[in-house]
Amino acid sequence: MLKVRIIPCLDIIKNKVVKGVNFKNIKVLGDPVHLARKYSDNGADELCMLDIKASHEKRKTFLKTVEAIAKVIDIPLTVGGGVSDIKDITTLLNAGADKVSINTTAVLNPNLIKISSLKHGSQCIVVAIDGKRYGKKMLVTIKGGRERTNKTVVSWAKNVQNLGAGELLVTSMDTDGIQTGFDKEMLIAINKAVNIPVIASGGVGELKHFKEGYKTRSTGLLAASVFHTSKFSIQQVKKFLKEEGVPVRI
Repeated sequence: MLKVRIIPCLDIIKNKVVKGVNFKNIKVLGDPVHLARKYSDNGADELCMLDIKASHEKRKTFLKTVEAIAKVIDIPLTVGGGVSDIKDITTLLNAGADKVSINTTAVLNPNLIKISSLKHGSQCIVVAIDGKRYGKKMLVTIKGGRERTNKTVVSWAKNVQNLGAGELLVTSMDTDGIQTGFDKEMLIAINKAVNIPVIASGGVGELKHFKEGYKTRSTGLLAASVFHTSKFSIQQVKKFLKEEGVPVRI
């Protein structure tokens, strides 16, 4: 049975780990290299680093931070933020990333998904989907949630799978940071539509939320605040999930 992955996320601004609510009210929570080493040593299955203002500020991800993190961990590292072309993806992989997450540029230039997956392998290409409700529609947003598109999250998920994405990182802006649980409706809808792995993101506040995320058929469960504030440790989450019958690596 496929084991669910527990994935801490490092949202980066100016080389500091931060966290907000619904992508706003940002607070500084720590040093990315220190936290990366801590999570790797404590049993995280993977690590995600997102330079969350890079695309909006039209700049590249801080490569030195990527390189420093890659040196202190022994788990897969996904990096996103500021990726605009195939050169950026190659550069991040060469800097130590195992996978590269693309969001805004994937929407603006979908052909990049196809080109990059052919060049580096689909297993290296993660498409991040930031979804938000507008009326009854769940639509894709870009530029750190600042711009709304006319794409529904489900149709876009199907599209990027067909273009060669190896994985999806799905964040609900409606639940991000408020710690009331994952957006189960959005995750279930996307998981029903695709057969590539989905990482669930946005909303963890209690141990039970990890199990609820697993029930959406997501194979990766991402969290930030509960780990950064030491509300829960990686091992605490895994022990809980194992006791609940969820397959995890201990």
